[in-house]
Amino acid sequence: MLASEADIFNALKGRTVLVSGAGAPGGIGFAIAKAFAKAAATVFITSTTDRIFERAKEIAATGFVCDLTDEAAALKLISQLSKLDILVNNAGMSSISEPNFSDESRDLTQVSSQGWHRGLSRNLDTTFNLTKAALPLLRKSDAGRIINLSSITGPVMVMANNPVYATAKAGLIGFTKSLAVDEAKYQITANAILPGWIKTDTQSEHEYQQGLKSALKRSGTPEEVASLAIYLATPLAGYLTGQAIAVDGANSIMEERG
Repeated sequence: MLASEADIFNALKGRTVLVSGAGAPGGIGFAIAKAFAKAAATVFITSTTDRIFERAKEIAATGFVCDLTDEAAALKLISQLSKLDILVNNAGMSSISEPNFSDESRDLTQVSSQGWHRGLSRNLDTTFNLTKAALPLLRKSDAGRIINLSSITGPVMVMANNPVYATAKAGLIGFTKSLAVDEAKYQITANAILPGWIKTDTQSEHEYQQGLKSALKRSGTPEEVASLAIYLATPLAGYLTGQAIAVDGANSIMEERG
């Protein structure tokens, strides 16, 4: 029997969810947080700047300013929660508190050591620190969920002159699979979502044009990514774990374009 939207949302009522990287009003993280709030879950959201408090007011959530590349900060954040059922690791792609990534996106011979470590830390350390801190609470849940936001870039395809980001996002897949095996004894599932071209409020004109070349001839929406996160958090997805699921309008399987 197919579940209705009401059935899915009812399954999440009363669950507690933490979504990192939810500060951008038109971003994937906030779209996910909004969807959980609509389902009457208790929602906690993080960002590296005070704008998270504006997002929190919009959805009656609790916001935290936190640099998740700092393990101590992640531990302090989790210490303020009494329970947690669902962790969504979305922080990583960019941070308005550290906007200049020009020494990451270039030919490898031109990538600085600082840029390499900064990019890996922003995308991998954030997920490692928050997940490690959250596991004791997730293990107490009767159906814990870990949802990691990776990307098509790295695990499936790559763009020119983007070695840092591609490496980091590919690394998230290995991390997700490892969690799926190790945490199964606690009935925790771990899955990764791989967005393709998504029309966020930071999408560039070049990215928009690339989206028009996908099989569906458009970019996806943050809400379409959020719908998968919602499904993965429900009992319906209880036997789905260790998977990397693309949301890219079939862009990554096309041999011909134009």
